[in-house]
Amino acid sequence: MHISEENYDAGRSLNEMLLLRFEPIAVTFIKDESKVPESAIKPRRDMNTPLALCQGLALTRREKKTLYMDIKDHSCWNPLIGMGHVDCSEGSESFEIAHKMLGIDDPVLSRRFFAKFPRLPFCEYKGILLAPLCFASFVPDVVLIYTNNARLRDILLAVKRMTGKLVETQLDAYDSCVFSLVPSFLSGEYRVTLPDIGEYERAMAEEDEIIFSIPGSRMDELLCGLRAFYESGRGYAHHCRNMLIDYPRPEFYTKLLQLWGLD
Repeated sequence: MHISEENYDAGRSLNEMLLLRFEPIAVTFIKDESKVPESAIKPRRDMNTPLALCQGLALTRREKKTLYMDIKDHSCWNPLIGMGHVDCSEGSESFEIAHKMLGIDDPVLSRRFFAKFPRLPFCEYKGILLAPLCFASFVPDVVLIYTNNARLRDILLAVKRMTGKLVETQLDAYDSCVFSLVPSFLSGEYRVTLPDIGEYERAMAEEDEIIFSIPGSRMDELLCGLRAFYESGRGYAHHCRNMLIDYPRPEFYTKLLQLWGLD
């Protein structure tokens, strides 16, 4: 499989500047399956089982696997809706079942919320292709970074430096697979997403992890902002807490040291 030099450089730069624990994930939504690399793992075909999308993302970032998932490769209901693979339009039977699973007691509010749930156009995309950014042969639609709050701080500073704006996001405790991908793809905006309960339980998301979504078209912008801090010696890789050697000591410390003949 041909590796894009641009993706490789971007992946290495992100790892160098942010000291990432896991590989950034390159994601693209596939209309023409002839563009799927032959080496890509198709879960039902190659693993003899469908997967939850969060599990596919985990295999990519943790084990550096390239996966392609079409409608038959999903074992979780939510990505099937978000990827536009199934009809779950307002008024359909599946809509009436699914909206009750969102944690909203009032059925009117629940239906209203689910009607605005992010989803790709029905049947427009055949599947989703996932690869470690540094090994991806395709131009990403979205890049996901699974990180922590300290690294996220630098990422947000980089975006602010380049755009003069703050990242605006909406946080939910459910459906992180869809919320981390679809809104950024459709809007072209950065996004912060909390790994949901299913991702924590089934896909080994850590308790301190958070997801940052980068529209593929804005990767250069983010890298430029991160590099400005990195090259000035103020980036995440250079952060160091100042340890005050002559720290304030309680009075009894001084008394004991004096008793022992120490200054």
